[in-house]
Amino acid sequence: MSFGRILVIATNVFREVVRDRILYIIGLYALILAVAIWLLPQLAATTEDKIFLDLGLAAMSLLGLIVAIFVGTGLINKEIEKRTVLVLIAKPISRGEFIAGKHLGLSAVLGVLIAAMTAIYLAFLQLGNIPYPLGSILLAALFLFLQLSLITAVAIAFGVFTSSVLATLLSFGIYLMGNFTQDLVTLGRLSESVNIQRMTQGLYLFLPDLSRLDLKNLAVYGADALPNPLTLIANAGYGLLYTGLLLAIAILIFSRRQF
Repeated sequence: MSFGRILVIATNVFREVVRDRILYIIGLYALILAVAIWLLPQLAATTEDKIFLDLGLAAMSLLGLIVAIFVGTGLINKEIEKRTVLVLIAKPISRGEFIAGKHLGLSAVLGVLIAAMTAIYLAFLQLGNIPYPLGSILLAALFLFLQLSLITAVAIAFGVFTSSVLATLLSFGIYLMGNFTQDLVTLGRLSESVNIQRMTQGLYLFLPDLSRLDLKNLAVYGADALPNPLTLIANAGYGLLYTGLLLAIAILIFSRRQF
């Protein structure tokens, strides 16, 4: 693979997504926070600070997830439906570079979105005189980026061989189940059926454990609630490794497709 060609594809993806006005989501996020910081004191007399901290991180995660899945599933499908993929694969660009460039470009967009929303979030916390753990919030934002990058890889992997609608549904399903894989294992252990225990263990090994990359709740309580540094490094490595595995699968499937 040539990193130069991957970078060219990623740059084109970044420009294309920005032209689709995806960055308007930043304005929507600011509007959500503005409404919340005005409305919460009237609804929650003593817990508005805690609720606002939770709401800001949750909204950031939800908006990022929508972009990762809806845009990610269409990155390849749109090229196939418009037949522009025939022009691209005829050029001196390998299919692996094509997939990697698409993922890198959308990941860059997600990075910009998360950075901008984090800055807005911190600004609202400052203006509202709400105490907050800065380091924990920044770390949660970083791990949110890793999680969304992984979900982008999921969306691309489904998008290379299914329709956009089905790929979107499957990606949301993987996201929901990936956040409860540890609960599935616990549920299996409580069952007396060996088959159920094997099934839950298999699902845990197959599905991404997204809870490892979710620090939203822990970030609200500060550094004392966060895992130790070695655990954080291991979890970040897990996210990167799983993302690479999904992209390898997507490249393998895409390389076998005939156009």
